[in-house]
Amino acid sequence: MMGAKRRVDIETGKAALAGWGAGAADRSTLATAVRYALEELAAKAPGNSVEVRVPPFGVAQCVQGPRHTRGTPPNVIECDAATWLEMVTGQLTWADAVAAGRVAASGLRADLAGLLPL
Repeated sequence: MMGAKRRVDIETGKAALAGWGAGAADRSTLATAVRYALEELAAKAPGNSVEVRVPPFGVAQCVQGPRHTRGTPPNVIECDAATWLEMVTGQLTWADAVAAGRVAASGLRADLAGLLPL
């Protein structure tokens, strides 16, 4: 089985994530960091049963399970870029993000607690 197709160079992604962590707030750095982290998640938990959305920057399918083919996936997670990057870097836990209403998660498999931080 092939891994997720990468659109963001790994070193460029790591640099963007580090830049965001150091306070870089420009849209390009933010977009690259979000997309890189989504690709890392897909590489860590390959599959098609959960869709993670971080509008307007990107989306990833991950976690093994029933394959989704049409319409809205049964397991969807959505959050803003800051929330996503805070969870990815360990600044915010999945449970705290959900409790604070910063993450919208629907479906039985829509839980990234065991996968974050990356």
